[in-house]
Amino acid sequence: MPSERVAAIDCGTNSIRLLIAEAGPDGLVQLDRRMTIVRLGQGVDATGRFAPEALQRVFAAADEYAAVIREAGVVRTRFVATSAARDVSNRDEFFTGIAQRLGVKPEIISGTEEAELSFRGATSGLSALAVPGPYLVADIGGGSTELILGDASGVIAAQSLNVGSVRMTERHIKSDPSTALELAAAGKDIDAILDTATVPILQARALIGVAGTVTTVAAVIGKLAEYDSSRIHHARISGPQLRETTYWLTRTTKAERVANPAIHPGRVDVIGAGVLILQRLYDRMAVGEVIVSEHDILDGVAQSLL
Repeated sequence: MPSERVAAIDCGTNSIRLLIAEAGPDGLVQLDRRMTIVRLGQGVDATGRFAPEALQRVFAAADEYAAVIREAGVVRTRFVATSAARDVSNRDEFFTGIAQRLGVKPEIISGTEEAELSFRGATSGLSALAVPGPYLVADIGGGSTELILGDASGVIAAQSLNVGSVRMTERHIKSDPSTALELAAAGKDIDAILDTATVPILQARALIGVAGTVTTVAAVIGKLAEYDSSRIHHARISGPQLRETTYWLTRTTKAERVANPAIHPGRVDVIGAGVLILQRLYDRMAVGEVIVSEHDILDGVAQSLL
């Protein structure tokens, strides 16, 4: 084996993701990256508990990942869990099930650490594109959104906001297609939460979007018949493209979105709320585009192990 292999696992509100990597001469070398939609946050906003069926979906994915990790000869694994697992009443059941399957205890990382790891991963490689900083990295998840302002020297300010695609969908989006009243209520809620942001987003000269919402938007704009990370990573979404795509994703029927191969089936019902968060954030900034990064918290966690 040329170098030690590590595994980073990120379990969020909507998905669980795995990255297996090793150190190379020019940084992190990706050996395997995969994602499974598990909807761990199903009903959490209303009940404060993980649903039994959600836990079973997570544990099934963990069994699959454990086999992949063993096969790859990984020597160190780190499992981080984010907003969905911070405040639930039955998180010990989640901890125990993951530890039994993967041999590591999940870390419920703080919003600040989550943001720092995301920034570290998302901005790797930007210098080669000559993208000027400071950067605002926006990680729109299912339950929360991380905003991280930083530059080449590191993080300047970071904050985790309780606004995400699953959370906003469960609160506001009940119809198919979404009604104007539902979208207005969701937008008002998103704006109210963004108003509480203490990160000075207007200092940013570039907006870097990571995670499933923004990569899905890029895939829809690129009319991809199947997901192609080489066309997604460092794609640039202009303001008009974002507005047009937001309109389409928030006003189409579920059947129309299912028929679009660029949208993962597990994101079909929540992508409208996700893109609405992205659009509302973009509208507050003095930038002309969104730069998409496939590198995110997973890369930051892997780097921490190496």
